[in-house]
Amino acid sequence: MRALLLAAGLGTRLRPLTNSIPKCLVPIQGKPLLGYWFDLLFTGGIERALVNTHHHAPAVVEFVTRSPWRDQVDLVHEALLLGTGGTVLCNRGWFGRGAFMVAHADNLSRFPVAGFRAAHATRPPGAAITMMTFDTDDPQSCGIVDLDEGGLVRTFHEKVADPPGCRANGAVYIFEPEVLDFISGLDREVVDLSVDVIPAYLGRIGVYHNADYHRDIGTPESLRRAEAEYRRA
Repeated sequence: MRALLLAAGLGTRLRPLTNSIPKCLVPIQGKPLLGYWFDLLFTGGIERALVNTHHHAPAVVEFVTRSPWRDQVDLVHEALLLGTGGTVLCNRGWFGRGAFMVAHADNLSRFPVAGFRAAHATRPPGAAITMMTFDTDDPQSCGIVDLDEGGLVRTFHEKVADPPGCRANGAVYIFEPEVLDFISGLDREVVDLSVDVIPAYLGRIGVYHNADYHRDIGTPESLRRAEAEYRRA
């Protein structure tokens, strides 16, 4: 399996830190975020990873070049941001013909990759996506999911004032190739996964629950929490 790490964002909520460093290279306990992802994926059996660049792209290129995993990483630059789904579509030839992983690389996450893949392999009939979920301590800032009796995502509550729980979308997915055809059928260059794709697949999304560790480090407060609470395996 191959994995796309979405790493081109501007990191506006982390300014002024991200005025000089890309969000995907923000350090947690001295280690850049992208380094955590490389270690997680490649020790977990992922064959190759693709990283898209935009904001402070030269710094990302330099980091990858110096990484011990550099021979398993490909880079693609976006002069204009395509949105998360647009990036997936633009690189559809890179994924091959099988299922593939897509992760927002602005999260600090730890989970057994083999377990995630196994959950997708045994997903409920008809599901084309497996979504990673986690229990958040700030449900108002997340997309909260509600499951039906068969374990499929039934409804999705995106950053509402009174969410019906704390089980949230972790923005890490495994997609079947048919999702590429759906995105292509939208006939748009800029596509957002959470807005344009995920809602269209309600009732066809299985879940894998990350009970280990997962946090969006996109704000100064969440970054501080990650620094304080994360323990390397």
